Amino acid sequence: MYESGEDYLETIYLLSKKNGVVHSIDVARDLGFSRPSVSRAVGILKNDGYLIMNEDSELILTEKGLKKAIEVFDKHKALTSFLMLTAGVNEDIAETDACRIEHIISPETYEGIKKFMRSDVVRKNAEKLPKFIDYESKPVRGSKKEQ
Repeated sequence: MYESGEDYLETIYLLSKKNGVVHSIDVARDLGFSRPSVSRAVGILKNDGYLIMNEDSELILTEKGLKKAIEVFDKHKALTSFLMLTAGVNEDIAETDACRIEHIISPETYEGIKKFMRSDVVRKNAEKLPKFIDYESKPVRGSKKEQ
């Protein structure tokens, strides 16, 4: 999957957590893209089995799409925290950099970062890290967890 596809899935996931319902216009506004661009991307994601659009034009992640969106979001959270802790950058810079890194980082490096983030060093500095959305707390509309 391309970087942009991952960004779309993550955005749809986060908007659905925040608003419950997501339409293409919501994604366009959030990402700052044109409606035709979002429409093309949605078509590709639908064809690839990552989302469906219901009769009300709501975008709903499939099980495959939800899994990928959570994977990207988890990576984003871990990398943001890692950059804030190790590089000492503020949350905005860490978020921007994490968004770029999350698409190209090797699985081995990411596993090493996750291991480090679970270490005692990090636990001692946990209060310095940003608070993130708990994706386990509210099922995404249309997901199997909701039913």
